[in-house]
Amino acid sequence: AAGMFLRLLSDIQWRAAHPKWRRMTSSQRSTSTTAEPQPVALPAQAQVVICGGGVMGTSVAYHLSKMGWKDIVLLEQGRLAAGTTRFCAGIVSTARPVSIELKMAHYSNKLYQQLEQETGVQTGYMKTGSISLAQTQDRLISLKRIASSLNVMGIPCEIISPKKVLQLHPLINIHDLVGAMYVPEDALVSSANVSLALATAASRNGVQIHERTSVSHVTIQKGYVTGVETDRGRIQCEYFVNCAGQWAYELGHSGEEPVHIPLHACEHFYLLTHPLKEPLSSSLPTVVDPDGRIYIRNWQGGILSGGFEKNPKPLFTEGRNQLEIQNLQEDWDHFGPLLSALLRRMPGLESLQIMQLVNCPESFTPDMRCIMGQSPTARGYFVLAGMNSAGISYGGGAGKYLAEWIVNGYPSENVWPLDLKRFGTLQSSRTFLRHRVMEVMPLMYDLKVPRWDFQTGRQLRTSPLYDRLDAQGARWMEKHGFERVKYFVPPGNDLLDLDHSKTFYKPDWFDIVGSEVKCCKEAVCVIDMSSFTKFEISSTGDQALESLQYLFSNDLDVPVGHVVHTGMLNEKGGYENDCSIARLSKRSFFMISPTDQQVHCWAWLKNHLPDDSNLVLEDVTWKYTALNLIGPRAVDVLSELSYAPMTAEHFPSLFCKEMSVGYANGIRVMSITHTGEPGFVLYIPIEYALHVYNEVMNMGQKYGIRNAGYYALRSLRIEKFFAFWGQDLDAFTTPMECGREFQVKLDKGIQFLGREVLLDQKQNGVYKRFTMFILEDHDTDMDLWPWWGEPIFRNGRYVGKTTSSAYSYTLERHVCLGFVHHFDEKTGEELVVTTDFINQGEYEIDIAGQRFQAKAKLYPFSSLFTQRRRKDEVELSGYQRE
Repeated sequence: AAGMFLRLLSDIQWRAAHPKWRRMTSSQRSTSTTAEPQPVALPAQAQVVICGGGVMGTSVAYHLSKMGWKDIVLLEQGRLAAGTTRFCAGIVSTARPVSIELKMAHYSNKLYQQLEQETGVQTGYMKTGSISLAQTQDRLISLKRIASSLNVMGIPCEIISPKKVLQLHPLINIHDLVGAMYVPEDALVSSANVSLALATAASRNGVQIHERTSVSHVTIQKGYVTGVETDRGRIQCEYFVNCAGQWAYELGHSGEEPVHIPLHACEHFYLLTHPLKEPLSSSLPTVVDPDGRIYIRNWQGGILSGGFEKNPKPLFTEGRNQLEIQNLQEDWDHFGPLLSALLRRMPGLESLQIMQLVNCPESFTPDMRCIMGQSPTARGYFVLAGMNSAGISYGGGAGKYLAEWIVNGYPSENVWPLDLKRFGTLQSSRTFLRHRVMEVMPLMYDLKVPRWDFQTGRQLRTSPLYDRLDAQGARWMEKHGFERVKYFVPPGNDLLDLDHSKTFYKPDWFDIVGSEVKCCKEAVCVIDMSSFTKFEISSTGDQALESLQYLFSNDLDVPVGHVVHTGMLNEKGGYENDCSIARLSKRSFFMISPTDQQVHCWAWLKNHLPDDSNLVLEDVTWKYTALNLIGPRAVDVLSELSYAPMTAEHFPSLFCKEMSVGYANGIRVMSITHTGEPGFVLYIPIEYALHVYNEVMNMGQKYGIRNAGYYALRSLRIEKFFAFWGQDLDAFTTPMECGREFQVKLDKGIQFLGREVLLDQKQNGVYKRFTMFILEDHDTDMDLWPWWGEPIFRNGRYVGKTTSSAYSYTLERHVCLGFVHHFDEKTGEELVVTTDFINQGEYEIDIAGQRFQAKAKLYPFSSLFTQRRRKDEVELSGYQRE
């Protein structure tokens, strides 16, 4: 924000210091052409064109040039850093709940610290520290969870008392506080100047920067970026990076082939005051008061304070635009509640003179996480936008990861939580985005307990059974826009309490899910799993088998009717997808993947399958409703409905065949439940879904059938030690690291993607191991629950984090799954993790700063597998994901 007033000064100083810059930049057009030098012509071609000269665009340019790429052009429609970056409050905060965001912010902080020395451009970097206040115990718990993550990453952080808050910031009213979190290394910068410093360094490294040049659209041919059309001519290029901030959506939709970038702008307000009588020290910590919905930082002896109100004002829904963001209308009525919160927190400000209320647009995304990555439909089209008001905190790290992605083909960390491909086209409806950002912006400071759900943009993708299940008490969550059942509230329960109870402790649905799990183990349950991604791959000859054998790690050359559980690996042996594939015929395969794989998996297959007209890939997700029949009596229900024997001799484990169920034909029945329990999944052509569901429920009455939801499924799969893609498995995890060597065709002499890495791991060992932890001294009723992301300690030393957890109703204990690393005690270097290393340690799980003893296991409890079948079949039967 300081950049707004220092803007002209910094521009003048900076451009005067860099004569090369003046020659390269397009100058402003003027009526007196004699005085104005002509703008430098754009190059006819470049390797990379970046659109957007804010902190994101300049960071990408900076990091690409650092990695040795020189043929780069950065285009800015107005002046550098004149968009949202210009108005940014300049707070660099590492206290982030999502691990990858925390890493980005930490890197940004370190980068900005040395940027002034590297470039000679003053960035206004000041290490002030930050204090996050807690008015409630639940808020304090959420801060303690973040503090645990910061501490194990080596970022200094402590939970402090209200008295200590007063010592650090004497103007704060502490009477209603229960505690706070202090992060001493958080900082302040002038955002605009950080952008200019990044641009300076990039420019010295050969990046060409052209201001006052707007991109009209990107040309894409045969799925590849070929060039960029601007108001000053065309540039041919291989890579295009959309860092257009709030304009990224429109720019994505401007070409013939749209690139969907789901973000939407909202007005964001903060006020600036004149200096206090005793001007505030420039090193005073930044204060975040999330329960009051505000942040407060010092600004030139006075303060800058803004926040995230409960009733935000979306902007430009109809696409109305302006080149540079001007200060929008002041709206004191709208800012009123935030001003009241500020005066409650700092009563001494009553008499302070306000200089200005700033109103500027910020872009927000549907899930509060930023958007980065390559378009699923246009290769070479990269995006970095939608920062949800944390642009300066993420700028350095996000630019680094995206530059790595462009240069190497993948970033150095797992960025799936931020990947553009986590969204489908359905999230880019303007109406959806407008409604969702009105919910997202207040959520920035709302208390987020585990398993909360968005309320807007719901009932978008539903199963044909939605109304039937809803009428029976279904409670819903949403995944990739698809409604899925969490659990069913039995008649007579207090529904209101269940919907509104949000807690870090034992949840109200505990007994409900327990009874669903019991039914899965003793009778039969039905779970609607229609949201799973379903593809069919077929060919005229052997093309389908040959291609899939290379792309998947398990052997797919199995007899027709068999189901194979397999990973889809990258060159590093990591899981791009984890799926089940049924061989329907010699030349066709049916592939079941996680719900959120729909866009990612499609793009991966499209990019890796040969361009052969005889090979057909079809997304059939919408054609089939999936019903999962779990439990020992599932076999009885299906036998009676199909008049066919369903016992293990006639229908072995991991088998698939088309059958009739009731009056309906063509139903694909698979003997797999994704939980390790006995049962079947029915893939039903959508028009028969209601009929088959009714038949199953009617026939199942005498066997004690009931509906169940995904929470029961999660409990079952976690107690069986089944990993789940997107939570436990990712692009940096190999089958060798999670005990799945038996699902890899290493000894068959068949070449597949990632094989060399797996062979190396088999010979030399792995550097992390997927491990199951059973909490020992944990009181389910009284203690905080583990969810995911909790630090794991071995003999008192940090070794990794949990990736998922659930209460096991069978073991009557909490089970956490996670990865154990072996760090050298002196150097911190990663060492090979052996079975002995796992088995010989004493473990603790840290839940919000409190450590609980845990027992580590590398294999599941065999007693949990109720179906005594061959060992390999049992292990295979459910290694899947939610």
